[in-house]
Amino acid sequence: MKYSKMKCSLHVVLLIFVIFEIYPFFVLAGSPVKYLPGFEGPLPFQLETGYIGVGEANEVQLFYYFIKSQSNSKIDPLIYWFTGGPGCSPLSAILFELGPITMDIRAYNGSLPTLSLNPYAYTKVANMIFVDLPVGSGYSYATTQKANYSDDLQSADHAYEFLRKWLIEHQVYLNNPFYVAGDSYSGITVPIVTQVISNGIDMGIKPRINLKGYILGNPVTSTGPDYKYKVPFAHAMGLIPDELYKSPLVNLYHMIQEDRWQGMFKSSKILLHFLELNVEEEGIRPLSGNLRNVLPC
Repeated sequence: MKYSKMKCSLHVVLLIFVIFEIYPFFVLAGSPVKYLPGFEGPLPFQLETGYIGVGEANEVQLFYYFIKSQSNSKIDPLIYWFTGGPGCSPLSAILFELGPITMDIRAYNGSLPTLSLNPYAYTKVANMIFVDLPVGSGYSYATTQKANYSDDLQSADHAYEFLRKWLIEHQVYLNNPFYVAGDSYSGITVPIVTQVISNGIDMGIKPRINLKGYILGNPVTSTGPDYKYKVPFAHAMGLIPDELYKSPLVNLYHMIQEDRWQGMFKSSKILLHFLELNVEEEGIRPLSGNLRNVLPC
């Protein structure tokens, strides 16, 4: 059952990417999108997509989705959202996490996916910019071979340049409270982007951004400690019962810390099997991935 659900999800995601590619309004700079295949009637929110070039000769073309707040866009926050990976398209965040639309997951039968409104969307109360970053993610691309290569620091510079150019074209949002946000691997990149923006403010670079802070959900903050404390965190959140946590299976945690990999593999299969059978029934991802509660906000 788990494999079939995963296979279905992958088919649907691939299909929606193909759909976006064959509709030309998704590749025009600053183009409004009023209809989406799979959604009946015009969209009840304002969606804009396009490209903005960054780099010395605009050799990096960053694709973006902008969704206007459904409340009061003139005063609501402007949130600059980054998806994890690195390399994941924010389309996943729009469709499966916090965007105004979501997909009804069902077995793929060759037809278009069915899109429905997300009652818990962040765009109910905020303007949101989603960018395919770093270069190579989603529809973002480079015009030179050299520009295809990027690290976290280079991506942060690209993100800042993109933001300045976008705000020049959308000056109505210059005074809105501005936040950089993201999840997963963005726990590494969001603070860097925020620091670059803050440095630009101190240097008087225009346009001046009304930076208020940054927001992180389920973030990666470092590679070592994050993984070492997965088991204690799962236990503290009630994902692993006391009996199991105190049993010999907890040796898995100590084996990871001590690099005892052979014993770890045997114990991990038992522990992860338990989590897959019991935790996913409650709408929570297993320990082998991100410990994210997906219940309604």
